[in-house]
Amino acid sequence: MPLQFADLNIGDSLAPYTSSPITRTDLVRYAGASGDFNPLHHDNTFVTTIGMERVIVHGMLIMGIAGQAITSWIDNKDLRKFNVRFAGITEPVDFDDWENTWQRATITITGKIRNKFEENGEKRIRCDIVAKDGLGNTKLRGFFIAALQ
Repeated sequence: MPLQFADLNIGDSLAPYTSSPITRTDLVRYAGASGDFNPLHHDNTFVTTIGMERVIVHGMLIMGIAGQAITSWIDNKDLRKFNVRFAGITEPVDFDDWENTWQRATITITGKIRNKFEENGEKRIRCDIVAKDGLGNTKLRGFFIAALQ
């Protein structure tokens, strides 16, 4: 059930949203959907040539996961603004070393109500969000504004 304006207080935390571990298949799907075929996201030879250990997840894919979290809390139609700043890279899970890599590839989004206000005849909230991997490393910080009933 979407959030209700009257039920929320400044400082309230929203239920955490956790993704499945991000795989290389997810990177291929995202590249195809977005048109972002930067070799940083798929080419092992390229990334090792430039001194990196492995490919990295598209930052906008992490933002997309944050968007999934937001729309698990509110209806899509109620979103008024969504803003993020990227804070760290994410690496996909290695299937040949699942036990040691799934946490780095699993993203949890948390939210905290920072403000309640009225604007343009709507009751709105501003909610700060943070995306972290399973190891506690911050991947992005941002906020959204939503109009609620």
